Amino acid sequence: MSYRIHVCDDEPHIVLAVSLKFSKAGFQVTTASDGQAAWESIQRQPPQLLITDLQMPRLDGLGLIKRLRADPVLHDLPVILLTAKGYELEEDEIRHEYGVQHVLCKPFSPRELIALANTMLEASAAAKHSELASPEIRQASGVASAPGPTAKAPRG
Repeated sequence: MSYRIHVCDDEPHIVLAVSLKFSKAGFQVTTASDGQAAWESIQRQPPQLLITDLQMPRLDGLGLIKRLRADPVLHDLPVILLTAKGYELEEDEIRHEYGVQHVLCKPFSPRELIALANTMLEASAAAKHSELASPEIRQASGVASAPGPTAKAPRG
C-alpha cells in the first residue's frame, strides 16, 4: 500500500532530503515550506501522516496542529513534529496537549524517520480497521470494545 504523507519545513534541504527518501521508499509525498501552505494543501488532499517542523514562518507547526485538531475531518491525523536540537520542548505536554505522536530533534536519521512513519501508519490503519469492524470481528481479533457504564451497588 502506498501511503500519502505531507512534509512541511521552511528549510528546503530538509524538505528535499525527506521527500526524496520517502518517495524512494514508495510513499506519495506532498510538501510545503510553511504551516499556512501546508494547511491549504492538507485541506485539498488530506495525507495519512504529517511531518512538520516546529518553527516556520506564517504559521508554525503547533498552529498547524491546532487547526488540524479542531477540524472534524482531520482531527486524528497522525503527526511527527520536528524541532531544532536544543530547542526546549516539554515533549509530554506537546504530546498530550496537541496530540502529537512523536517529536524528533534535528538532525535525525531519515531511515529512523521512515521506520517511525511506517509504524505509525500501520497502527493508524489497524485502528481504523478495528473501528469499522463489527463487534464480532473486533472480538475475534482480540480488540475489545469499550465497556459501557456499570451500576454500583449502594453501600450500606
